[in-house]
Amino acid sequence: MKRYLILLAVMLVGVTAISVALTIGFCVSTLNNPFFVSFTNGAKAEAQILGINLIVENARNSNSTQYSQVEDLIQRKVDAIILNPTDADALVPAVKDANKAGIPVITLDRSVNGGEVAVFIASDNVAGGRMAANYIAKILKGKGDIVLLTGIPGASATRERTKGFMEVISKYPNIHIVANQTANFDMAQGLTVTESILVAHPKIDAIFAENDSMALGAIQAIKSAGRKGIIVVGFDGIPQGVQAVKEGTEALDVAQQPYRMGALGVSAAFFTVNGLKFTPAHLAMPLFPLTKNNVDAWIAAHPSH
Repeated sequence: MKRYLILLAVMLVGVTAISVALTIGFCVSTLNNPFFVSFTNGAKAEAQILGINLIVENARNSNSTQYSQVEDLIQRKVDAIILNPTDADALVPAVKDANKAGIPVITLDRSVNGGEVAVFIASDNVAGGRMAANYIAKILKGKGDIVLLTGIPGASATRERTKGFMEVISKYPNIHIVANQTANFDMAQGLTVTESILVAHPKIDAIFAENDSMALGAIQAIKSAGRKGIIVVGFDGIPQGVQAVKEGTEALDVAQQPYRMGALGVSAAFFTVNGLKFTPAHLAMPLFPLTKNNVDAWIAAHPSH
């Protein structure tokens, strides 16, 4: 897909336009997460191919920091801003300021609740939440005690994954959510939160963690507690999560493609700056349910970035 987009851009824009170096801001919510490291690496690789000067800004999961970073990029008169928002509401003023400055905004992985966004590229997180819930319901045969570890409050991915999961689980009256707590998409918090939950609940049949980092933390807690038979489902498809599926400690990983998502975001910015309409404006990246049955094929087709 990537090479096709590049060739199409060359045909439509022309070599002269490509020779003019663009400067694009790439605002990522955090780099303390393997998903966003891969995500950023994909953007850097695509920027190098297209001759784009990519300014990477790491918000470290701080709304105020990311707002300031976007405002700084506006003052620097970048050609476009690619935004992975820390919060769907907090970054709306920054997006509106970019709109006023005539700087196109592309959002990746997470949405914003206002302002004008030229292109939004993300996985269907609601569908991914449903995928996780359907798997758990099937494995448990519609009966059991489960835990939900949610991501950062305010992030669109958190709300959407929770929504999809609850839509399905609510149809099973004999499946009980005994704990529903945030671990902020963080491995260390996934570990400590799960440790507390395991102490409070001697019977747990499954855990759905809304990203792989929290799932990996939960797996560590389960192992340390000597608990057996707890199904862990993660979300993202980062290399560590995929390896956990291969080893059998993570039963299902709802896999995204962060490297390709980052690269596609840069391609979308390139198209937009050059006056080309990127269609569809809301692009849904496919999700893949990884289990031990198909993980080897996935690894072969998706070498680690």
